Amino acid sequence: MSTNIGRMNVLRVVKEKDFGVYLDGEQLGEILLPKRYIPKGLRVGDDVEVFIYLDSEDELIATTERPKVQVGEFAGLKSVAVNNVGAFFNWGLPKDLLVPFSQQKNRVEEGQTHLLFVYLDQHTNRIVATTKVDALLNREEPPYRTGDKVDIIVGDRTDIGFKCIVDSRFWGVLFYQDVIGKVYKGDKLAAYIKRVRDDGKIDLSIQQTGYKKVKNILDDIIEYLEANGGEMAITDKSSPDVIFKTFNVSKATFKKALGALYKEQKIALSKEKVSLKK
Repeated sequence: MSTNIGRMNVLRVVKEKDFGVYLDGEQLGEILLPKRYIPKGLRVGDDVEVFIYLDSEDELIATTERPKVQVGEFAGLKSVAVNNVGAFFNWGLPKDLLVPFSQQKNRVEEGQTHLLFVYLDQHTNRIVATTKVDALLNREEPPYRTGDKVDIIVGDRTDIGFKCIVDSRFWGVLFYQDVIGKVYKGDKLAAYIKRVRDDGKIDLSIQQTGYKKVKNILDDIIEYLEANGGEMAITDKSSPDVIFKTFNVSKATFKKALGALYKEQKIALSKEKVSLKK
């Protein structure tokens, strides 16, 4: 087992100092965890989960803070500065994440959000990133079937929808008509496979399609009612945003579900509320 720079690691405390504790970094030697990051009660011999990276002096350092993205992962991050070295992105740590000019697909400007991939420079042990992500995706045939649940990172707008990274392996498209609520570049969302085309292109949807979607929302409505005293003020007159925030479906799907439950005589409907039938 080895300690990985740019990843979360569980390391053992081997030495205490006034300014922090030293951790057993295995092949990397002892690594300092500064005092401000030490969990209360941590002692020599204890294990602690930390992220390892190089500080501003290019020395290995540990932190208990968890960055927004780790080495080997994709993310959508916002650029906070640009200088003669490259662009720097906020990834949740004091030292910003560098995307060198040579690793920029298009020139990055301050304030922009870009999809990027984080990797370890093997020559310097510095954690850097690239916006040239196309070559890292679509390296195999998509294994999905309609209705499969996937994790996506929202990318650029196109004429037809949002280009998205699917399960850190493929490109997919979330069409505008399948978007519910507000979606922004860099958002991490759960989505569903709408279709895998013959050419391997993937169509996505924020909500499930077909029978499984309807069945799930029926169960969700009943569970919500049972958890709220048998009544709710969310009706077919409620706003699409309220419905989506509560049940993660469109207003049209919600109305169909209420209709189905009403026909099954499981609920009573009025203008003001929905009630479970006793």
